[in-house]
Amino acid sequence: MSAHSDTLSRSGSLSLARWLSSLPMLVILVLTLLASVGETLHSRLLEVGSATWPDYFNLRVIDRLEQPRCEQHPDLGQAVEVAVRAKQAELAEDPFADVFGGQIDREAIHESLRRQAETCRGEWSRWQRLQALNTPAVTAFATMEAGLSQAVIMVTGNRRVLLGLMLLFCAAAATLRRQHISLRPVESQQDDRVATVAQLVANALLTLSAWLYRQQELAQAAAGMPLAHLFMHDIWVTGFGLLTVISAYQLSQSRTDLSRTGSWPRALLSVPLYSVMCLSAALQFMFHGFYHGIAVYLNMMAELSALFLSLGLYVWVGMLLARSHLPRKVFDVIRPWQLPPKWLGVVVLLLTALPTAYSGASGIFILAAGMTLYRELRRAGTSEQLALATTAISGSMGTMLRPCLLVVIVATLNNSVTTDELFSAGARVLLLTALVYTLFVLLLGGRSSLKTASPMQAIPGMLRALVPLLPYIAAFAAVVMVWELLLDRGLDEFSAPAILPLVMLLILAMERWLLKEADPDLGQPETSPDQPVPVGYRQAVLRATDDSTALIGALLMLMALSVSVGGLIERSGLLELFPDSLGSVWLTLALLMGMLVLIGMIMDPYGAVLLVNATLAPIALGNGIEPLHFWVMTVLAFEMGYLTPPVALNHLLTRQVVGVPVAWESLHGTFWQRNFRFILPVLVMGSALLIVTFLPQLSETARSLLLASAPQTVLG
Repeated sequence: MSAHSDTLSRSGSLSLARWLSSLPMLVILVLTLLASVGETLHSRLLEVGSATWPDYFNLRVIDRLEQPRCEQHPDLGQAVEVAVRAKQAELAEDPFADVFGGQIDREAIHESLRRQAETCRGEWSRWQRLQALNTPAVTAFATMEAGLSQAVIMVTGNRRVLLGLMLLFCAAAATLRRQHISLRPVESQQDDRVATVAQLVANALLTLSAWLYRQQELAQAAAGMPLAHLFMHDIWVTGFGLLTVISAYQLSQSRTDLSRTGSWPRALLSVPLYSVMCLSAALQFMFHGFYHGIAVYLNMMAELSALFLSLGLYVWVGMLLARSHLPRKVFDVIRPWQLPPKWLGVVVLLLTALPTAYSGASGIFILAAGMTLYRELRRAGTSEQLALATTAISGSMGTMLRPCLLVVIVATLNNSVTTDELFSAGARVLLLTALVYTLFVLLLGGRSSLKTASPMQAIPGMLRALVPLLPYIAAFAAVVMVWELLLDRGLDEFSAPAILPLVMLLILAMERWLLKEADPDLGQPETSPDQPVPVGYRQAVLRATDDSTALIGALLMLMALSVSVGGLIERSGLLELFPDSLGSVWLTLALLMGMLVLIGMIMDPYGAVLLVNATLAPIALGNGIEPLHFWVMTVLAFEMGYLTPPVALNHLLTRQVVGVPVAWESLHGTFWQRNFRFILPVLVMGSALLIVTFLPQLSETARSLLLASAPQTVLG
């Protein structure tokens, strides 16, 4: 049996295990997707109904409308007499009637009764018209629309529950598979024990915090205070308790696949970052008597459940992309040009900007396509350090392009900037960063030829490579056109979390069923007349979901604890030491830039945005910095932080998909050679950040070139 057949056999034997581990997450992701699609579809159905039938909004609830009970054509003379007698009886019983006047105005009573009769006839006319319009077609359409409405309300009303289940289920998967993000991988038994003990303590503290918060909320509810979403406390307590049990079990099991030798400093670096954040925040909260502080901020995170659920969909899109042949076929278009490593790096950064934006966050794209980028760069002759640096930077190139989720969160949290302004400025920042990268690579990348293939040789090969991409373009266009025609919605930052999963599911179906292409990790199988080509669509979706589970868990746990750390910083009063007015906009920009980079080094982007919006943004606006300038600088400073040691999240994720460096210069070279993968991104992003921070303040021309928006009036 061939090696490929062995791989397929092993894949088949794992199908049941993958079903068991992937099915719950697949259900959560599908429900999240259906909620997003359902909201848009229901809105469209209401538009179609109102455009097709007059008074559709009354027709859809006609079974709940009561028939008018008034009389359309009353005898006004008799009615006036009845009203007069009733008024006389009332005046007879009123001892003060003579004081305030006891005369009865028959004309006024007659006019009032006449108007009531007109109103009654109008009600009967509307009722009869609705009955005439209530055809079987309207009833069927309204039944379908109402059913969809109830389903959407049921799912969207439980988004908190979905987020809680997603976070805890995925965190359990990341814990069981030991895939939480840390500064260095576990390599020895000592590393594993230290990391597991840290997770055990952190999970126990999370459970205790959730339990204490639950008891406090139940006591307030018993005292009569109206509280919502009490059931979430049970989810947090149960979930974190399960994580604690998993960590305790892992601590009792010694791993035999690791070396026995190790050192304490290296072991401490293997502790997951979420555990470090949890321990730091919990100790500080306890010092201030705020024992349930972490759980409080977890519930604050749930307020933005729709955004964090979208993050889960973006991770799923990234893993579906990794299961497709699309990244390889895109590189096939570039390969005929035989680009030297330096030019290839520039092209890679520009090509990856848009997928980075559509994946919602830099780390997701690195996890999805980082290995493909690294392999193609190495195949072109790029050094290991430059390939690692370029792969890490690629995750930061499109974070301000439409429809990036981070920009949507920024615009959602405050009204000082719009997504259009940020996306417009983001395109210019992308070109600036690519230019800076090109200059540094040309200056620092050593001597090498910059010669490429001639257009006469490259263009025919590029055109041939474009042909296999046509089905992918057609699939993408088909989904977007159907969405546009049926739902009257385009592809933007709000529809992307719903459209992109559908596009990737269609692409995988096309590859497996029409193109007969196997999983990229398996390679193309050897075909024979009596051995059909394996398609494996279900296996590909399950594997992508399975891969997504642990990654979502690692990212969401990091984000959840980042929100707590942000709350700790906010409550500590450290940011209040920042003067409200520094007297110099230049000094303000410099201090803000340093603080934003520091926040980006220790926090995830979404938790960092929440913190900055509540603390630093008012300070910046109060010191005369324009909102658009501040938020563009903020996002770029975050990206700088994700590339800057000691944490350098983008580098950690690159290492997770590529592995640790093994080349001679990475292990035995000079300091510059060993750390070039860190130095180059810091130089590139740092230079771009300095330009974006200070240049717009120098002249209006520079501001227009970089931010592409007229300055706004800032209220100090």
